[in-house]
This record gives sequence, C-alpha cells and structure tokens, in this order.
Amino acid sequence: MGTQYFVVPTSVHDSLMEAAFRHRGYTADESQAAARFCHQASLHGIRTHNGIKALHLDEHFGSKAGGCKPGAIIEKLPSKYKAVQRWNANRKLGMATAFEAMDTCMKLADEYGVGIVAVDNAFHYLWGGGYVIDVADKGYIAYTNCTAALAEVVPFGGKFPTLGTNPHSWGFPTRDVIGYPICVDWATSTVATGRIQQFAREGKQLGAGWAVDKDGVETREAAQVAALLPFGAHKGYGLSLIDELVAAFIGGSLPTIRNRWDKVPAGEKGTCAFFFQCIRPDAIACEDFACKRSQKENVKAVIADILGHGNEKSMLPGQIEAESAALSKKHGGLLFTAAEVDAFAAIAKEADVAFDSKSFKSVEV
Repeated sequence: MGTQYFVVPTSVHDSLMEAAFRHRGYTADESQAAARFCHQASLHGIRTHNGIKALHLDEHFGSKAGGCKPGAIIEKLPSKYKAVQRWNANRKLGMATAFEAMDTCMKLADEYGVGIVAVDNAFHYLWGGGYVIDVADKGYIAYTNCTAALAEVVPFGGKFPTLGTNPHSWGFPTRDVIGYPICVDWATSTVATGRIQQFAREGKQLGAGWAVDKDGVETREAAQVAALLPFGAHKGYGLSLIDELVAAFIGGSLPTIRNRWDKVPAGEKGTCAFFFQCIRPDAIACEDFACKRSQKENVKAVIADILGHGNEKSMLPGQIEAESAALSKKHGGLLFTAAEVDAFAAIAKEADVAFDSKSFKSVEV
C-alpha cells in the first residue's frame, strides 16, 4: 500500500503562496520569491520546509513578531575583498534575500572564480537545498549555511537547547553526469523541527533518537517534544557549532535569544546570519586528470567508482529529491497529503483566496 497524495496544480499552489505573502504585507517581488521557493521545496518532496512551514515561521517569528520586515531594503556594506560581499539584510524576507545572494555569488564567481556573500540581520530562509540545487543546475558548486530561527538542539552531553538545527547545504553540477545535481543537505539535528510538525499533523510516532521532553528524557511523542538531539552525537554537534561560529564572525546573535523577541535585551540582537558561496568548477581544476579525462569525465568516473564494487543500489544525495520532482512532473502538479491540503485551505481562507480542495485528483504513490 502506498501513500495517498492530492495533486495540486502548480499555478494554484504558486498563486496561493504569492497571495498569502502579499496579504501579510510583503512586496510583489518578495511574494514572488516566496512562491518560487515554496514551489521548489514542494516539487522536490521537502514536506518539512514547504509553504506551510514558511508561513508558520512568518506567523510566529516573522512579520507578526517583528523578526521579518516586509519591504525591507538590503544594505550592501563596503568590502575590501572583490570576491566577497557583506550585507545587512535589515530583516528582509529570508527567501528573497537568499535568491538575491546566490545570484550575486554566481556573478562574483564568473569574475573571480569564487563568490561569497555574508548576510547579517537576516530572517530564516528555510530549505537551503533549494538554493544550491538551483545554482548547481546552472553549473556552479554551491554552499550555504545559516543559523536556525531558534535554539532547539541540546549540545552533545548537555540537556539545555543552545544550538539551532543549523543546516549545511552543498550542491554539485552533476546533471550531465547522473541526471540531477548532487545535493548534500541536512539539519544538524537528527531531524528538522518541520519533521516533528509534519509527524504531529499526520499523527505519527517519532523515530528513536530524535527528541527529548521537558525533562531531557527521550520521547517519541510529537506533542511532548521540548528539544531536538544532534545527529551523530559529537559529530553533529560540531557541524552545528560551525554555523554558530561562522555567524558569530559575521555578527550573529546569541543562539538562546535568537528570534525570541520578548527575551532580547536592549543592545543585543535576535536575528539570523547567512553564508553563501559559489565556485566555478573550472576555477579549481588542476588539470592532472588521470587517463587524460576531462573534468566532467573525472567526476563521472569517481561517482561510478563509489557506486561500483557491489554498491550499485546505494543512493546519492539529491536522488530522493530528484525522484520526487520527477513524480510531481509525472502527475502534473505538486503532491500533498490530505492534512497539508487542509492546511492550505486555512491559508487560503486567511488570504481570502478561492481554494477548492475537493477539485484535486488523488494518486497513490
């Protein structure tokens, strides 16, 4: 037995997302960027960071809480390094900021081989994988990390949450080699907060090692979750710490008060920080490829070696996302569960947009 999904036409989804953000005061450009991002997330099967999550973040920490300011203008600060830009986002919508930052990184990389944009005073951009997949499809190696909206993860050996889910996202231009970009994208908690929220919507039990309750005791009940656990014990903790340290160098806020606007004292900050980087593959080619292979041929040979030797059934990072995108295209729309369609109906009601949830065909996947 598969899972039942409802097929929502992309035009219906995108129009709804754009209208929802416009209803909350965002500009046309910001709302279009939000709809573009939400489309990308849903197309690739990212249920933890789709439009429902985006509006949830905005509701609790964004435009209604002062953490994100519709219509904010990015201040581009002076930089003595030609390949690096420094931005003060002034709490602009994270998705709009991220798309612009990645576009800038690509332009810098075209000129200098590598491009970096550091962003202070940002609002969460949600799924980093969406940005690096987009850039990798344009031929670049891309990377981004960010500090999460809240400190929800306990450090290794600790009991109080002082870290965010702090994702890392890498994208590699491998579509010509394997049919899709390799995307290494993960939260540094065992699962993202959105996964907990998804399981709560679906009435499912959590996996082992995902979360703890208010007493620091592991729980598998979504309603009892007080904090998340890092994946890989000390290794996940170290990777999460990287995001906080990069953000600290940029100018980021203290993790435990970030986005908790009632707890940010005068003179402190409560905003997120972003780091973006794009590399042109030809800029790092040292040309000593074995057997006179080209760079592309060498990448293909390396992947074939990794998946050879009896490993043919192994999966590459980004494969699941690529398969989800293919599935959406096959059925002619974006796939959502009944609970998600209900959530979209509530969004439509808030934004005063027509949304006929009974008109969508269902498929079993």
